Amino acid sequence: MLRAAHSLTVAARGISYPSVGPIAELGDSKKTNWDGRTVKPAPFDYVRVENVGEALSALAANPEAQVLAGGQSLIALMNLRLAKPGCLIDINRLSDLDYIHAQGDELAIGALTRHTAAAASPVVAEFCPLMTAAYGFIAHRAVRNRGTVGGNLCHADPSSENPAVAIASGATLVLKSIDGERRVAAEDFFLGLYETAAGQNELLTEIRIPKAPANQGWSFQETSTRKGDFALVGIAATLDCPNGACTDARVVAVGVGERAMRLDAAEAAITGAAIDDASLAATAQAARDSVDPPSDFHADSEFRRDLVFSLTKRALSEAHGRCRKEG
Repeated sequence: MLRAAHSLTVAARGISYPSVGPIAELGDSKKTNWDGRTVKPAPFDYVRVENVGEALSALAANPEAQVLAGGQSLIALMNLRLAKPGCLIDINRLSDLDYIHAQGDELAIGALTRHTAAAASPVVAEFCPLMTAAYGFIAHRAVRNRGTVGGNLCHADPSSENPAVAIASGATLVLKSIDGERRVAAEDFFLGLYETAAGQNELLTEIRIPKAPANQGWSFQETSTRKGDFALVGIAATLDCPNGACTDARVVAVGVGERAMRLDAAEAAITGAAIDDASLAATAQAARDSVDPPSDFHADSEFRRDLVFSLTKRALSEAHGRCRKEG
């Protein structure tokens, strides 16, 4: 979905969009899972749009609708009735939102670009190698084939990799509505658990990422239960070290709170320091001390803190090894 829900549990009731008839109500099945909970979706209407203008008009006409892109997260939530949109706006025919290209010193990624395309793109590798590195951890092949870059960002899962990449890379997200266009820095886009700064009538259309500086190092590190599963903890890091000492750093963690978050204490610890074992350990400790991750059946809080320490140290070490020295 390319527009974030303000609440996954809102009981949305949609309307039929005039240009497309309503779909049959699909949520009346009595099929249940092993503990008796209903797993079929609640009734909803269906709208398939042919261009961005139609999508924006549909969103404006139906403020409780959800946008259907790859559907890898939304459909699962609907089947468990954790999401109950009254209407789905299907944007899969919007080929003008499926692209990857360079625009000057920026990488432009259309919101409907599939993960598979982004992972294999030489343009992404040139402009944002951190994203290419992160795709070594993102989901499984079937999910990457259908899931979209924009939909993943708007879903705003706190354990998802691409929000961390967007923040660490200084990305800007382009949002459109019938009222016009606005741009939001990735750092300001993710507000909380499955919550973003996108308005109810706004559609994410593009992700813009500045080209990584020539002397910048990068790394993405993650631990998960199985390869392709959501991260227990993930760390995205970039370092600028033109002459051996760090002049700028971004360290972003996932799996430690309700959203991807910059680890300010770690960034402050490493900036200005010569990169060696002592400074890396001190920075990793600062990262560990700055987080208060949740405990769940996957991992407890203390284990996640230990992962923050080890993954931060590993990421910064690898990023430093990739830095190009000037002169």
